[in-house]
Amino acid sequence: MPPSGAPGPTCSPSPTPNPVSGHVGPLILGHEFVGEVVDAGPGSAFAVGDRVAAGAGVWCGACPRCAEGRTNLCWRYTTLGLNVDGGMAEFVAAPEQMLARLPDGLSLDAAALAQPLAVGLHAARRAGVADGDRVVIIGAGAIGTFVLAGVRSLAAAAAITVVDFPGPRLDRASRLGATRVVPAGERAVADVLAAVGERGADVVIEASGAPGQLASAIRMVRAGGTILQIGLPARAPEVDVHALVVREITIRTSLAHVFAEDLAPALQLLATTDLGRELVDSVHSLDDVAEQLERLAAGALHGKVLFDPCLLTSTRSEPP
Repeated sequence: MPPSGAPGPTCSPSPTPNPVSGHVGPLILGHEFVGEVVDAGPGSAFAVGDRVAAGAGVWCGACPRCAEGRTNLCWRYTTLGLNVDGGMAEFVAAPEQMLARLPDGLSLDAAALAQPLAVGLHAARRAGVADGDRVVIIGAGAIGTFVLAGVRSLAAAAAITVVDFPGPRLDRASRLGATRVVPAGERAVADVLAAVGERGADVVIEASGAPGQLASAIRMVRAGGTILQIGLPARAPEVDVHALVVREITIRTSLAHVFAEDLAPALQLLATTDLGRELVDSVHSLDDVAEQLERLAAGALHGKVLFDPCLLTSTRSEPP
């Protein structure tokens, strides 16, 4: 779980029953997971032995938001690993509606990135990026990288500038399709405007959640442009409403993903690109969970750590 004061959900143990799932007490984590079907109900579209990726969220299919196709905003939405027991275990029971079959040849390690990549694809769609747009992505961590992949897949001709501190994250962004990278810091806004033009970018995606970055996004975007906020700040940010109004800037947000629109394309991207190799940090047994959560809390991870319940001990770190 995140350290005190850090962003992110503190979901276990839950002292009161979840209003939708009813879960109370300790929770098995793991909302980004893949596996092999070992049992299926009558009439299932899946057979024993099928390799599948989970979309994490479960929706009711009957509420107004589901009727709109916005199943990520379902009134009764629950997430395995956050609101009910999840995938960090040898076996997990998952509703068939949130499973997708893996493409042939895609490794389980790479496929484990499908759910967060679907989140990046959803964010790219919400941002409304089009070919020819000048796009800025603030933050090149895991989610920023998934957003970069999503933007590049939807708008191959967009000019994408990625902002983060110098090091492995910016190096990875360059390899994965960033047109240019800009070091974070006091000069970041000026450097971005020098790169995209003094009037600003068409779309700015704030994917870091770091203090002050929404304010930076407002300064980077052009009049009439769009800001997409996906990073979750630890504290409520100050917003220059005057600048938003007089420059008629649109602010959009993005939450999770829409299974029917995003998970299958995410799997295809993973099957046809090097995203898995770039973003899987290492693979561990369940014995290593506490140690790896400490690495996460310390900011020592640049990619995703996977846990394989079939491993008894030690680390398996070969690329996916």
